[in-house]
Amino acid sequence: MTFNIRRSMPHLLPGHRDSWAVRAPLVTRLLHDERPTLLGVQEALPVQLDAVQSGLGSTYTGIGRGRNADGQGEQCPLFYDRSRLSLLDWEQLALSNTPTVPGSTSWGNRIPRIAVRAVFSDLRSGQEFTVINTHLDHLSKRSRLYSADTLRHLVQDTKLPGIVMGDFNVDAPSGAYDVLTEGGRLVDTWRAANRQLTEQWGTFPHYGKQQRGTKRIDWILATEDFSVQRAGINVTRYGGAWPSDHAPVQAVLTPGGRPGS
Repeated sequence: MTFNIRRSMPHLLPGHRDSWAVRAPLVTRLLHDERPTLLGVQEALPVQLDAVQSGLGSTYTGIGRGRNADGQGEQCPLFYDRSRLSLLDWEQLALSNTPTVPGSTSWGNRIPRIAVRAVFSDLRSGQEFTVINTHLDHLSKRSRLYSADTLRHLVQDTKLPGIVMGDFNVDAPSGAYDVLTEGGRLVDTWRAANRQLTEQWGTFPHYGKQQRGTKRIDWILATEDFSVQRAGINVTRYGGAWPSDHAPVQAVLTPGGRPGS
């Protein structure tokens, strides 16, 4: 699952639909109901992580830190179920010409953009694979294109099966989408799924009514080493209230084309 939980915004009136106090229990409830083996979160501030962890439960661990030079600020953490996966390695990279320099920017984005990359082993099959979670820039097309190229090469260079997920801030297909899927190694799990469990909802309803065929800016891409059993765009609301301004996107993947579980 990839899920932009919308950062906690200060100075909102009590009960406002965008208030974290209103949304936190809804995020917790949704994650408790779904319990994805892997969860990529975007826009997470430290104050929001407890709600995510509470929904997932005690078998989950999160990795990642803030995007700023001091390690503070918004995060793109990856949460994983330790009963299903073993973490072998992980790193956080700045999406810039100096990826090992925290907080660095290069390509027109005014705020730092990051990717969290991890290598896991599936405890059932022993299969190793890499996962990248990211949040591309909302203003700079150039930044999105350069970031997409960086992410594509990260997947290619590992030689392992790979997953790239996040909020890409642009519709699919698009320039960044085309860069990531160039050469066919990464495919769109929504399009490749054996079964789509939902309508093709837009993934940024912004607390309004869900709509078919509007922009799909949150994606899960995977290498062709995986079989995509099912995919969905989760527009669950509780009492009419949205957990976030984004809808989470989900996919069930199995290595080597084995049946889903």
